[in-house]
Order: sequence, then C-alpha cells, then structure tokens
Amino acid sequence: MCRHLAYLGPEEPLGRLLVEPPHGLYRQSWAPRRQRYGTVNADGFGVGWYAPGDPAPARYRRSGPIWADLSFADLARVVRSGAVLAAVRDATLAGADAEAAAAPFAAGRWLFSHNGLIAGWPDAAAPLVSALPPVELLSLQARTDSAFVWALVLHRLRAGQPPQRALGEPVRELARAAPASRLNLLLSDGDTITATAWGDSLWYRAEPGRSTVVASEPYDDDPLWREVPDRTVLTASRAGVRLAPLEDPAAVPSKEPCR
Repeated sequence: MCRHLAYLGPEEPLGRLLVEPPHGLYRQSWAPRRQRYGTVNADGFGVGWYAPGDPAPARYRRSGPIWADLSFADLARVVRSGAVLAAVRDATLAGADAEAAAAPFAAGRWLFSHNGLIAGWPDAAAPLVSALPPVELLSLQARTDSAFVWALVLHRLRAGQPPQRALGEPVRELARAAPASRLNLLLSDGDTITATAWGDSLWYRAEPGRSTVVASEPYDDDPLWREVPDRTVLTASRAGVRLAPLEDPAAVPSKEPCR
C-alpha cells in the first residue's frame, strides 16, 4: 500500500532523487522490491519540495500513475530542492477523491504521507472521531483513511506537540482501535523528518552532516542503507538519524549512533 520518501541535503533535481535511481520511487510505482502488500502503485502520486527562504512547500499531485505524466518528467528534470517528500499511491479504496487523496498532504510548513491502511475503514476509526473538533472533520482534504490520519496528526501539531509525539500517539490509538492496520507515517517541515514503522518496510540512508533519506525501501544497493525495525519512530535531520521504540515515543532515543 504505497511507497514514500523524504530527503534532506544539498539541493538536487527531483529527478535525481525520484526517477534516476535504479529502484527509485518512479520504478517502485510498478515494481517495488520490498512492498509487503500490493505490487502496483498507480492510483496517484505527489511530490512536495521546499525552496530557499520560503517555509511553505510547493506540491505537484496527480490522480494517475507517475509514469504516465509527461509534465512531471520535465518538472523533475529542472526543479531542485534540498528538502523533498514524495509518494506513489496504491489506494485503499480505488478512485476516491482523485488527486486530493494523493500524498503529500500539506498544512503550513508541514508535508505528510501515510503508507498503509486503517483496517476496517471507516468503521474501525469511528471511536477516534471525537478527538477532532467538528471543523477539522469538515475540512478533511479527502474521504480516505490517510486523510483522516493526517487530520489526527495535524491536530496534535497545531496543539504544540512535537512531531515524534504527534505521529506516535495516533499510531498507538489507531492500532488499538484497528489492530491489523499498517501505519507507516512520514512527516517533514523542510528541516527535519519524522517517520513511523508499523506494519511495512522503512529504511534510511544517512551521511551525517550532509544528507539523510528516509524511504519505504532503498532506491539503490548502496551499503549505507539501514532498515528501521517495526514499531519504531524515527527522527532525522541532515546531521543524522535517531530511533526509539514506538510504544513510548517520548522515550530517550536508542543507543544506535547517528550514521
């Protein structure tokens, strides 16, 4: 169910991050190597990126497969950024809400993606509806499980919670309400990346002080790639990566050094 990627580092053309790698997000749209559920991610795609001096990211999203969009090929060749979040989509419910349902979702400086599904959607998520003010429910960007997860995360960010907690709390609550859910979340503000591994693959590649990539799966065979254990929250910057058990996202990071 979907593949996504976030990057922090020196400015690169979008194509160098998403299209050119031998197993990049572009190829993962039809031939992922480590996707555990589904094999084709053709129900939409999106990329968000940050420009110097502007905290609000730009986005390009479409409802069809990334390989069929010739305009994206041109855009990816010339647009450069040092902070990117992108996703290709395998819809829980095909056809729902067109490109409005395609990640990344955005609000202010934040970009967000969900790889997975809420099991038993929408019935299983009903107990969590009361956590959101009515106006936030009425403002959902799409009628999908991913848009609902984003609303839960954004509500916490707006309340001042740190990203690690804003992702970790909804994951635990949704996992209690719908235990078979897959909840790999990815969040960036252009300076940091926060992600959860819950039910599907997650990897990172870090060159401390230079760049960090967090992705559903490696886009090449570089030995720097490391797999994130399941039920983990990851926090990253250009300086490196920290991992902590997702059961307690406020815990002190693990002893694994920044790489």
